[in-house]
Amino acid sequence: MRRLGVLALQGAFARHAQAIEALGERAQLVKTPAELRDLDGLILPGGESSVQLQLIARAGLEPALLAFARAGKPMLGTCAGLILLARQVQSPAQHSLGLLDVCVERNAWGRQVHSFEALADEPALPLVFIRAPRIVSHGEVEVLARFRGEPVLVRQGNILGATFHPELTTDLRVHRWLLERPA
Repeated sequence: MRRLGVLALQGAFARHAQAIEALGERAQLVKTPAELRDLDGLILPGGESSVQLQLIARAGLEPALLAFARAGKPMLGTCAGLILLARQVQSPAQHSLGLLDVCVERNAWGRQVHSFEALADEPALPLVFIRAPRIVSHGEVEVLARFRGEPVLVRQGNILGATFHPELTTDLRVHRWLLERPA
């Protein structure tokens, strides 16, 4: 059984932990650098990216998160988690970890009242968008899913990024893909 961490500073971390356990793996909530040790993967959940950045700084987590990624361990960022992983963030610009070669625009799918559910173009993956970012440009990433032709799920090496909330569906594919190594 693998131990997968979920950054539990703010946001939708509990639903990710439930998805991990539904896959038969062990979920661990992460709030400190020490809690990253001995994990087999990590999820950065949705929530409010600017608040999460403040809490990451307060907990001294940024160096540990960067080291975790550089060690080649699988990471998944969903919605705000994708914003944290992005190379560049706009609307407004903000600091990020710079681990995923994408430029994202915050809240680009609309405000909270514009939240919606849909299916990806291919594969038919359920999507839940809540104040979701858009990938406005990308470099050397593999696009795993698109919606209306736009990338919504990408992979670069050990890093996965989703503009949507897979933890709010019963489809566990995105969480499974976290543990699969790219070809």
